[in-house]
Amino acid sequence: MWTKPYDMKEGFLIGGGLIFAGLMLELSVGPVNWDAFRWPVNGIVLAGFLALIAIIFLLRKRVYGFQFIGTYKAAIPSLVYAVVLTIIMGLTRQTVDGVWLNNMLSFWPFILTYVYIAVILGQIIIRRTLHFQWKRDIPFLLNHLGLFLAMTTATLGNADMQRLKMIIVKGEPEWRALTSQQQIVEMPIAIELKEFIMETYDDGSPRRFASDIQILTKTGKNIQTTVEVNKPIEVDGWKIYQYGYDTQMGAMSQTSILELVSDPWLPLVYTGIYMMLAGAVCMFILGKGVKGKLNRS
Repeated sequence: MWTKPYDMKEGFLIGGGLIFAGLMLELSVGPVNWDAFRWPVNGIVLAGFLALIAIIFLLRKRVYGFQFIGTYKAAIPSLVYAVVLTIIMGLTRQTVDGVWLNNMLSFWPFILTYVYIAVILGQIIIRRTLHFQWKRDIPFLLNHLGLFLAMTTATLGNADMQRLKMIIVKGEPEWRALTSQQQIVEMPIAIELKEFIMETYDDGSPRRFASDIQILTKTGKNIQTTVEVNKPIEVDGWKIYQYGYDTQMGAMSQTSILELVSDPWLPLVYTGIYMMLAGAVCMFILGKGVKGKLNRS
């Protein structure tokens, strides 16, 4: 073991070592505090992470461990660990205030495993880019660059995502919202409830509820619209959802509860997903073209 060239067992040991290191961090400093990574800190971290990937690639011929990171013998074990942790996340209840397996997005072993995968992806992307052949590598790079972009921006962007509740009363503009810790946040938009709408079934249970609202923004917009469950509207980077109402008043409710969500990194995440879809389409088209040539020969 640990004799060159490294094999799968070394890859599993490296992945296992990262999980152990993550557990030690979890015990010593607690879960990842994403609030500490708010902009511009996450932008600086991203720039530093890209520089680290480049340095590892440049030193790969001098440091054998760096060379090993760019191989499938390192990639496959890391993916196995990632899949296992992701399955655990899917089988356990995830909460914002949860600990260990109940809040995997702040669980150090989970984070370190995905950071390691991102480093491996970076090595593979750089290597294929330097030996680029467009028919072979366009689908490959679209898939891998898309995955890298989606992973890194979704992780770092988590620090800037805001999910707030706003209670609006008929005829009274409201510009304050509440965090999950009941802290008051002054918003760049003001919302006034014009009318609460509820449609019911024959037994009186709600079938549909929505709010006619007026939105005023600091940029001068004056928007009259209707927001309802699963049909949000977007204004100045905020998605506004219908969340609740005064259940005691029912259809006569004079208040409405809205959820406001801001995720400024989400366009980059979507870009990564679209790149992966484009890579799949290119793979199908180019693969079909190669197959057609082989059939004609």
